[in-house]
Amino acid sequence: TKPILLHSAVNNPDIVLVLDPTLMEVIDVTEGMLKGGILVINTAQDPKEIMGACSVKADYIKVYTIDASKISKETIGREIPNTPMMGALAKVSGILDFKAMLEDTKHKLEKKFKSKPEVIDGNLKAIERAYNEVKG
Repeated sequence: TKPILLHSAVNNPDIVLVLDPTLMEVIDVTEGMLKGGILVINTAQDPKEIMGACSVKADYIKVYTIDASKISKETIGREIPNTPMMGALAKVSGILDFKAMLEDTKHKLEKKFKSKPEVIDGNLKAIERAYNEVKG
């Protein structure tokens, strides 16, 4: 209910979003995650394939995948995976009311891109598609 003003490292995340799947080849993106944590990865791979690449047991964390890069290219016209990842996050975490988040995002985009309705529509479609297509 209040802004978070603390800027520091997160040692034990409940949720990790990986926008660039090549990071998984370089670092352990699950390091420090607690049991029951959520891992969402921008990839076309199936969550089971990802579990094979991670050294984490399926009963320890929940793994979800979404091809956010593809969705953003098809809806926005550019590879901007962070926008569809918002939809995937809303779906898998349950911490955001999806309709309220979508409406808030729409209002923010309308302020910034009022002369570009295609940008607004593309971003909203990207969020909705990811919400509906996330696998896990």
